[in-house]
Amino acid sequence: MTAPPADYEALRAALKARQGGLSPRLAQVAQFCLNHPEEVAVSGIAALARAAEVPPVTVTRFAKEMGFAGFADLQAVFRERLLGPRPGFAERVGALTDRGAAPLADSDLDSPDRVFTRFVEAAVTSLVRIEETLDRAALSACVATLAEAPAVHVAAARGAFGIGAYALYGLAGVGKRAHLLDNLGAMRAEQVAAMGPGDAALVLTFDDYTPETVETARRAAEAGHPVIAITDNELSPVAPLATHVVYVPEARLGHFRSQVPALVVTQSLIVSLGRRLGTDAINQKSTD
Repeated sequence: MTAPPADYEALRAALKARQGGLSPRLAQVAQFCLNHPEEVAVSGIAALARAAEVPPVTVTRFAKEMGFAGFADLQAVFRERLLGPRPGFAERVGALTDRGAAPLADSDLDSPDRVFTRFVEAAVTSLVRIEETLDRAALSACVATLAEAPAVHVAAARGAFGIGAYALYGLAGVGKRAHLLDNLGAMRAEQVAAMGPGDAALVLTFDDYTPETVETARRAAEAGHPVIAITDNELSPVAPLATHVVYVPEARLGHFRSQVPALVVTQSLIVSLGRRLGTDAINQKSTD
């Protein structure tokens, strides 16, 4: 029997090493666990299975596949992450829970006030998490790569398109030549082929990963272009294609994903890039 990961970071590393090696159902549980670690820490197996849209037995199978005796041992890793080494995080998330941070109930949909509150709570929880877990070295490496590139080509679609459009707008505002890889006329391959030497691709995609965006990242990587990815976790299909990756945990309620965490990361990249290029991005109206 494989020894179980000792902590959450070891579990993340183990899942990354096994990317593509899990069955579709087990991979679905893995994605959910990485995207919603707080829910895994506090939910019972039945509630967790419902949220992950799998049978409870699949959650148990996933735990055993990763070397744990059962779900309880798997959950202990997530509880240690939440309550052990980061008390500040636990306290802040606890404050949200005390205010009633819970899944969006059907009755809440009748009240715009409750809908708004739930989305604020989901976004704040995600921002607290990303502030403590974001890989600062990866963020700096992304900025350096974008600064060195003659031009940046942005690929984002569906739910991520709004952030991609803002990235294009912000990059132009700090003086970086930028283009949108929008697959107009089904000419994705031609758009990637038109990228100049040294140009970088900035790719944004989250679960459920847009196939066109993943394909764009693959083509750019195969052509030798540096790929900067903003995605949700190590199991994202664009992660192994990227030169540098920044992971943004989800802030999701039902089928709706908040764009706040990814937008904060995108703005950080743009402002830092502007500073490196000699542009005062903070005071530029074009990046408001």
